[in-house]
Amino acid sequence: GARIGIPRNRYFGYSVATDEIVNEAIALMRSAGAIIIDPIELGNSGDGGSDVLSYEFKADINAYLASLGASSPMKTLADLIAFNTAHRKEEMPYFGQEIFEAAEARGPLTEKKYLDALASGHQHARAQGIDAAVAKYRLDAIAAPTQGPPNLIDLVKGDPRGGGSATGLPAVAGYPHITVPAGYSFGLPVGLSFFGPAWSEPTLLKLAYAFEQKSKVRRAPRFLPTAELT
Repeated sequence: GARIGIPRNRYFGYSVATDEIVNEAIALMRSAGAIIIDPIELGNSGDGGSDVLSYEFKADINAYLASLGASSPMKTLADLIAFNTAHRKEEMPYFGQEIFEAAEARGPLTEKKYLDALASGHQHARAQGIDAAVAKYRLDAIAAPTQGPPNLIDLVKGDPRGGGSATGLPAVAGYPHITVPAGYSFGLPVGLSFFGPAWSEPTLLKLAYAFEQKSKVRRAPRFLPTAELT
């Protein structure tokens, strides 16, 4: 009887394998008695999420390092950057530290740019996003592909950029999100995300647990050197 919305236009169409796996998961939920509303319209998180992440990354890394006390030689994000630069051959033989450097260039969490981006993200992801969809369709939860199969590491071209990840919207909103295994492609896991409005953790945990018990697709990690390509 749970009402579960599927934001198909936002999170499908990026990976054929992922779509097939998640469509099977949706059919399984429907067969177990869920009321599937497919598709639903779901707003976006705005364009300030990366700014918020960068500001908060610096602030929280600095706070964490400061909490380690005298036993840690690393006190700030700037210390980590300096260490990586001094040991470039060992620490960065293939990739740089652009994310670290971009975060280090940010100011404190009192800056207007951060506060404006945070407020805009909350407005888009909460009121105009998850909250609006839950109210319009009378949903218990929203379900979507967590993302496609994990990217294989490319040491020459760097990480490929995919799409279709359902993690961003609840993250920007600051709302609960849980992911469970839905299936595998070339041995690589594909997750099914459940997310919803503030304080919906009990419902999401219940739905995720019920899906796990019904699907039984999870495999114990095998720590393979690469994907099962043969």
